[in-house]
Amino acid sequence: MSKLKPYIETVGQGPDLVLLHGWGLHSGIWELITEQLSQHYTLHLVDLPGFGRSPLPGGDYSIELLTEQVLKVTPDKAHYLGWSMGGLVATNIAVNHSERVESLITVSSSPRFVQADDWQHAMKPNIMDSFCRYLEEDYQGTIIRFLAIQAIGSETQKEDIRRLRDTVFIHGMPASRALREGLNLLNDVDLRESLKQVSVPFLRLYGRLDSLVPTKAAEEVQKLSPHSEHHIFPKASHAPFLSHTDQFVEKVREFLAT
Repeated sequence: MSKLKPYIETVGQGPDLVLLHGWGLHSGIWELITEQLSQHYTLHLVDLPGFGRSPLPGGDYSIELLTEQVLKVTPDKAHYLGWSMGGLVATNIAVNHSERVESLITVSSSPRFVQADDWQHAMKPNIMDSFCRYLEEDYQGTIIRFLAIQAIGSETQKEDIRRLRDTVFIHGMPASRALREGLNLLNDVDLRESLKQVSVPFLRLYGRLDSLVPTKAAEEVQKLSPHSEHHIFPKASHAPFLSHTDQFVEKVREFLAT
């Protein structure tokens, strides 16, 4: 077990809600929703290992490592909200450590991010391969390209891209190993079977214009997790909490209130 712990910031009052960000970013990305949510919840904003202000422990950069690291710093029991790669981690925590989870919310996330023969509503494998290749040549440019894809199609595309770009390097460059192995994780992890074991209340949020997690995946996930609920923001892309902050907060509050 590694002694290093991730950076966590706690703000607000009320029930505990842990927020887990996506690949390449850090917890600063939640800035727009923090103000509203912290009036009703105690928010625990975690920087995943190797991103933001969190150190990178040794060992494989696996979903198990991320799960173990997050659980070191979060409350004994909390609601979990995970965006994109953070959604994979939050789902894994809900599956394997359900005693720590009150409820689960995933945002623009999928149990499998890359296509398979029996899973078409996902990214084509060659897209992920090309990101891995570009990363070796130009870290900063590749991260910014990846962030730009996340905003394409959104009503507030320009502002979203600017916010993602302004946020990403505030704490310096993410660890190159976290970037590289984080992409491998997005490429390899498949939680489809595990989804059947999610026993806590479960809400899935999507943007209809998201090119990384097509909303067609929502119907497939519904079959794997029939008791879960989902909502699609019609004019949002991969980051609905940036483009549709008020509606996003409203959906989260509505779900947590029940």
